[in-house]
Amino acid sequence: MFLSDAASIITINGTFPLELVAFILMVAVMARFMYPAIARVATARQQLIADQLEQAERQRDEATQKLAEAEGKLQAARAQADEVLAGATRSGEQIRGELRGKGEEEAARLLEKARKDIEAARQTAIDSVREQVADMVVLATEKVIQETIDKEKHRKLIDEAINEVKVGAVR
Repeated sequence: MFLSDAASIITINGTFPLELVAFILMVAVMARFMYPAIARVATARQQLIADQLEQAERQRDEATQKLAEAEGKLQAARAQADEVLAGATRSGEQIRGELRGKGEEEAARLLEKARKDIEAARQTAIDSVREQVADMVVLATEKVIQETIDKEKHRKLIDEAINEVKVGAVR
């Protein structure tokens, strides 16, 4: 038991009062010079953390406000887009109606023109047939009579033949 005499938790001997005075002196020097510096650093650090928290809170509030503004602008943009789309739809319907009306007018105009052209062609054909009938009547009459009719009688016979053809065409 080599260590049994020397090993104890506290041994009070002649150096104890000197160690006590040195400890108190060290605590007094630390309290006088180091504690205020440590307290200032701790206070500054605490203030810095408080300022950073306050700034973070302000930034969060600003971000929330900007988000609300952005959502409002987005809603306004959506409403405007819906309005533009509705206007475009109305314009398209109006243009479609106008084009339909113009198409119908053009079709009616072309139909009327075709009717007039048909009537003109019909009239031309009737006139041509009348002339041919008149020529045939004159030839037939010349052959039957074997002589040329004077112009007055000739014209009268043609008019009579045309009138007969008209009456036959109308029936």
